[in-house]
Amino acid sequence: MARTGDDFDGRGGDGDEPLEAPVRRRPRSAGDLWDDAGHDDLQGPGHADDGFGGARGHAHLHEGPAPRAGVRTRRILWLILAPVLALTLGGLVLLWPQSGSMPERLPFLGEGAAVLQATAIGPADEASGLAAARLDDGSLVEVVVPPEALGEVGAGDRLQVFDVPEAAGYGSTYVFVDFARELPLGLLAAGFVLVVLLVARWRGLAAIVGLAGAFATIWGFALPAILSGRPALPVALVTASIIMFVVLYVAHGLTARTTTALLGTLIGLALTAVLAVLATDGARILGTAGEESRLLLSQTGVDLSDLFICGLVLAGMGVLNDVTITQASAVWELRAVAPGATRRELFARAMRIGRDHIASTVYTIAFAYVGAALPLLMVLSLTDAPLGIQLTTGEVVEEIVRTLVGSIGLVLAIPATTAIAALVVPGPEALEGARAAPATR
Repeated sequence: MARTGDDFDGRGGDGDEPLEAPVRRRPRSAGDLWDDAGHDDLQGPGHADDGFGGARGHAHLHEGPAPRAGVRTRRILWLILAPVLALTLGGLVLLWPQSGSMPERLPFLGEGAAVLQATAIGPADEASGLAAARLDDGSLVEVVVPPEALGEVGAGDRLQVFDVPEAAGYGSTYVFVDFARELPLGLLAAGFVLVVLLVARWRGLAAIVGLAGAFATIWGFALPAILSGRPALPVALVTASIIMFVVLYVAHGLTARTTTALLGTLIGLALTAVLAVLATDGARILGTAGEESRLLLSQTGVDLSDLFICGLVLAGMGVLNDVTITQASAVWELRAVAPGATRRELFARAMRIGRDHIASTVYTIAFAYVGAALPLLMVLSLTDAPLGIQLTTGEVVEEIVRTLVGSIGLVLAIPATTAIAALVVPGPEALEGARAAPATR
């Protein structure tokens, strides 16, 4: 029997004995053993090493889909998920935004103004602040360029310009707004899709489809619901639940392994929501640090503290999905190489993987926020103020709370997912039956 330590090298180098893989044969119905999705092949030689340095187990590894959890286990999983799905769909109906309660849309242009695109003929003249350009209809015009963009405009650049009659006093009615970026962004998006498809193939395509569905849910439901006055936290939880149901099952298949990851993700999201509420109230976060937030407050009356909490929950979806899928897969793969291991041993071994994942993912979260807040950090570094005051300003506190709440939710989701996976993964008899099944066909 293996002892559970804190690290292992596969051959007892840390004081652990290798996991043995004794297998008891028991005939099983082939139709009850195979995973519908057939994602993960168990490959290896007959009488193979058990994957942890023990060669005593006789785990006959054949190519083929991994066995799925038993009928009883799958029924229990769906009995747990069914109320969650019902609550999610009920919340979607109750929180659906009503068109009559939406605030008025903010005007983009003044009366008589228009948005056009043009191609710069040459660099902007620094003395006059004008740049010659050709509109898409072929007209030659001069475009007023603001001082911060004078040195950036050059021949061939695609420009977005406003045709504003009131700007005639600056030398032209055409005013530079920004560079037109449709082409480079389109090429980058196409490159992303191509790389994902080449590396991940159909699984990558499913992930992209799920991602598109996630953004459609946020744009079509979450944002209008909050703007129409629906409470932000319930909207965030319903949105996150819908997205996780769609993304996980579309990308990873309708399997017990995916359901395990989904349950772990939902637990992590619930914990993140509770922590977000406590942290926001305790730190007295008003949510007014950004210019966009203040604009929302003045134009819509949205509760910015609730909006901040909503953002914390939605931000936690991606990283939680990452770690829960990894932990569920780790338990299934550990079962494949150590069919005779107890569920407690599987949990202990998988948690070692989880601890490494925790460390690397916490770094990822922290560095992602540092990168996003880099201009703010640079301003603070130039400010002659005590560090204690700098770290407790509204802008900085929001970033700190985002990092800490997201990290705590992530850390707690890993043992929860691992424990569920250790209970759900097929036992030794089911695994041996699945491996023996091809030979009896």
